Amino acid sequence: MSDETPPAPDRLMPQLVLVTGPSGAGRSTAIRALEDMGFEAIDNMPFSLLPRLLDGRAPPDKPLALGLDVRNRDFSTDALIALIERLDGQAGLRLGVLYLDCRPEILQQRFSETRRRHPLAPKESVEAGIAREFDLLVPVRVRADLLIDTSDMTPHDLRAELERWFTAPDGRKLAVSVHSFSYKRGLPHGLDIVLDCRFLNNPHWQPDLRGLDGRAPGVAAFVRADPRFDSFHTRVTDMVAELLPAFEAEGKSYLAIGFGCTGGQHRSVVMTESLAESLAQRDWQVSIRHRELERRGEGGIR
Repeated sequence: MSDETPPAPDRLMPQLVLVTGPSGAGRSTAIRALEDMGFEAIDNMPFSLLPRLLDGRAPPDKPLALGLDVRNRDFSTDALIALIERLDGQAGLRLGVLYLDCRPEILQQRFSETRRRHPLAPKESVEAGIAREFDLLVPVRVRADLLIDTSDMTPHDLRAELERWFTAPDGRKLAVSVHSFSYKRGLPHGLDIVLDCRFLNNPHWQPDLRGLDGRAPGVAAFVRADPRFDSFHTRVTDMVAELLPAFEAEGKSYLAIGFGCTGGQHRSVVMTESLAESLAQRDWQVSIRHRELERRGEGGIR
């Protein structure tokens, strides 16, 4: 493309991705995955050297990924937020902030397995360090453009998820992720839009359907037979289809939509699959995540 016709910034992936989150959540794995995807990757660079690397620098020809967390020398939350704000206002630079989250009990398990001390509690319990770090990173988590919960992910799963978000076809920037979940376990992190499916007929009360999930034809047919389903699905699809171009025009890179039901196995899965199919037919980049099925090891991430 010539200099006279630069690409529209809102339709390209970030040129600079800041990768952060609590220790043990998968930052190193993410950095390696992004490097394999063509990013120039730098991890654990001292904060005092970052201005020398980034300030006044022309937008990179090759996308750059920087790993930043409490293990960086002279790290502080204020310094990281200031860096994000400064880079976000830099002309011609497309910035993305990737926050890798994880449940505290899973982080404790990971530290136990590696027998490592927590960087914020070298002489205390791992639990104390995790709690301290969570409090420290609250402002950064709020500022993130993309939040990925790695609690139930393998390194392979995380790599696949990053490939979905950072490999956009046809230069389109906005990627859509549709989630199903159980309200019993709370809302997944990072959702932009949440819709409740608990008003639909519940296959759980059908003995022949109880052990199946919403991807099974019989379950899908049962949920779709609810006289309220067609209207709900049509209205949700039309609403999302109208919102996506507006979000894209505003420069948003990622949009996460969640459907919840009681167990996260039937109704929310049917709606997630159905909406994702409708959006894909309209040429949107869509990924699916079924949180409760994933916890049971039933292929919840695609």
